[in-house]
Amino acid sequence: MPETTARPPFFVYGTLRPGGANHTPALAARLAAVVPARMDGIVLHHGPGYPYALDGAPGDTAHGALLLPGPDDHDEVLAALDHLEEYRPGDPGSLYERVVRRARTAQGVQDAWVYLAGPAVRHALRTGGRRVAGGDWQPAGRTRPAPDARAAPDG
Repeated sequence: MPETTARPPFFVYGTLRPGGANHTPALAARLAAVVPARMDGIVLHHGPGYPYALDGAPGDTAHGALLLPGPDDHDEVLAALDHLEEYRPGDPGSLYERVVRRARTAQGVQDAWVYLAGPAVRHALRTGGRRVAGGDWQPAGRTRPAPDARAAPDG
């Protein structure tokens, strides 16, 4: 049975992953843990130096990590990520939408926030975007980490 929580962790798949340009020391200091994860049914598309995620088909998978804020840091992490992702609740012009989807880790399945492309970007990607092969985005010049079979069990 998936774990649910009122303050879910954050699934990140691009520059917010460890080693990415936006996984800063200030962000890392507010995290209790970072756990390799994947989200099934999510497809990644290349963007201008960072990826976009969209709801995809059942066979699509996005690879990333769960950011688990410290017990007193969830609200600050949420506000910082909303600002970075240009997410404004209820604003159809937002670059991203923050939604809850299921993330899979070696420990099981749980709900997590994920930032999906907003309406205008989503339409452009669906009609002419370039998908990220294998669902694991890496910035230019960075080598792909070794696969961790424990991070994303099947089943």
